[in-house]
Amino acid sequence: MEVKPGYKQTEVGVIPKEWDESTVADVITSFRNGFAFASHGYVKSGIPIVTMAQIGLDGRFNFMPESVNYWPAEAASALVAFQLFRGDIIIAMTDVTPQKNLIGRMAEVTENGPLLLNQRVGLLRLNSEKIEPYFLRAISNSSRWRGYARAVASLGVQANIGTKDIRAGKIPLPPLPEQHAIATALSDLDGLLGGLDRLIAKKRDLKQAVMQQLLTGQTRLPGFNGEWQVKRLGEVIHLIRGGIYGDEKPHTGLSAFSVATTAHIEMDDTWNTKEMPVRYFTAEKLRNYATVEGDLIVVKSSGSAASIQSGKLGFIDTERAGKFVFSNFLMLLRPTGVFPRFLYFYLCSHNVKKLLPTLVEASTYPNIRLGDYLAVEIPVPPFPEQIAVAEVLTEIDGELAVLGQRREKTRALKQAMMQELLTGRTRLV
Repeated sequence: MEVKPGYKQTEVGVIPKEWDESTVADVITSFRNGFAFASHGYVKSGIPIVTMAQIGLDGRFNFMPESVNYWPAEAASALVAFQLFRGDIIIAMTDVTPQKNLIGRMAEVTENGPLLLNQRVGLLRLNSEKIEPYFLRAISNSSRWRGYARAVASLGVQANIGTKDIRAGKIPLPPLPEQHAIATALSDLDGLLGGLDRLIAKKRDLKQAVMQQLLTGQTRLPGFNGEWQVKRLGEVIHLIRGGIYGDEKPHTGLSAFSVATTAHIEMDDTWNTKEMPVRYFTAEKLRNYATVEGDLIVVKSSGSAASIQSGKLGFIDTERAGKFVFSNFLMLLRPTGVFPRFLYFYLCSHNVKKLLPTLVEASTYPNIRLGDYLAVEIPVPPFPEQIAVAEVLTEIDGELAVLGQRREKTRALKQAMMQELLTGRTRLV
């Protein structure tokens, strides 16, 4: 392949002639693995222990004090070599869940510390005269580096990347001023993404507060003053207890159709964009399990005892009606005595979510106890008020959707800029 003027072919791809081809070993002063902390030694307060959970897919350091384990402060003096401070770079050395594609990704510690480094996480101390920390983090999120990490990882129940392979990993290395310029450009987009994240979180908090007020009658919309009734869920819906999964291969008399599974409903009770599997069904099955506008699809069995997902649900709107059937780990609620979106919002509310742990059987795959679920009490205002409440909450959902789209566009822009800037195809200096 012909290389355009001003560029050269290297093992890390085509890069500008002014750039070097380097290795991670060349730009660090030290590297070490974390310490194997024993869970029986955890305490309620002390020094936080950093694990792979603190490494985000976007290179952020995800630290929430309530979600980490702690080690006794008096014992930390023996673990000085494993202490982390603001500015340190950590790297995921194991993929506990390969679908997250975490192995090889880096994050920069943003807490003042000290913090303690757990096993399966590596600590890189950088040579500041050779590399900008943000630039190396950005490289670790590039498709080329992720491909390298997966290629050299040992296979098994968990994929692991070793110290030697991390050190040997090749990276493009622009002059330091250009690294700083690239880092500034990309971090500006990070700031925009962070602002959108905060705005989305604030809007979600507002929605929860409005739901709590309007769905319980604590606050009434102007013009409504009729009395509410309390009904059980089973009184206001028609239930299809479970779906179907169809045949894997086509046969005479069968038609291809998409199937929704538990994986297509998010924990925030929205549909995601994951591709649905296609299976094969008789015309009768498709008629019996067809969805119509206003249906609610509820997960009746999903997750684990530690992470219960049973009870999450998706609403069938005009766009989704009739487009798919649902699998046997899902059930269908068809509202008959209540406005569909009002019921959807109530089942999404904190009032019901807080009950879910008590409504599922404790097992490897928690199942909703159907009788208890159908006995959940629903406060039901007069029908016009149900519609009005649902319209208010739907409007907030619309605002959240617009913000989510803005965030996705900004994230896509950042990915495109990374591809240009980290390869030198677009130069800033």
